[in-house]
Amino acid sequence: MKLLLTSQGLPSKLKETFVSLLHKPTSEIKLSFITTAAYGDYKNPKWLNVYRKQLNNYGIQQIEDLDLKDKNQKELETILKDKDIIFVNGGNSFYLLYWVRKSGFDKLLPQFLNQGTLYIGVSAGSYICCPTIEQSTWKHADRNKIGLKDLTALNFVPFLITAHFEQKHRIIIEKAARTINYPIVALNNAQAILVTDQKYTLVGVGNRVFFNGFKES
Repeated sequence: MKLLLTSQGLPSKLKETFVSLLHKPTSEIKLSFITTAAYGDYKNPKWLNVYRKQLNNYGIQQIEDLDLKDKNQKELETILKDKDIIFVNGGNSFYLLYWVRKSGFDKLLPQFLNQGTLYIGVSAGSYICCPTIEQSTWKHADRNKIGLKDLTALNFVPFLITAHFEQKHRIIIEKAARTINYPIVALNNAQAILVTDQKYTLVGVGNRVFFNGFKES
């Protein structure tokens, strides 16, 4: 299982790590670009083009948009079966997790990861890989307009990620850390956590900011 859990997609500081995870030339890569979280707050989220451009700059042209809303598990299996990368964009974590469950994506995803499909998460797309998405309530709090009550996420990693971290957020995260038992990784926008099976490595540039005893392995 390979996951690259990012704060802000694939900026140049993460290029080397990203390319090292690919098993074929970028021109041959097929990528599913999951847009769902962005529509939790915006009708026309033009900032998704930033991430498309990042991918294009690395030579990936075969990008297929996918919104999980109103899809079912059978439809998703057909769409995803030939994809090398599943790229889950950021946005509203509550809205994303709701449709991850409703569509059956949560049941289908482990199958693809075990077959070698690379998962890339951006912000909310990274949060749903954690045990819970409660970190969405800490800073820049997402609005739970979808009415999601169970915040249990996919639990691919045993820690929480807080994205878009700046030093001004430290007090907020320290306060939240005292109320939970999970280790926490704070990612700035040039960092990511690389997950290879049960090995966790912070990649990118900037200070390593961990809480509640998180350790790289």
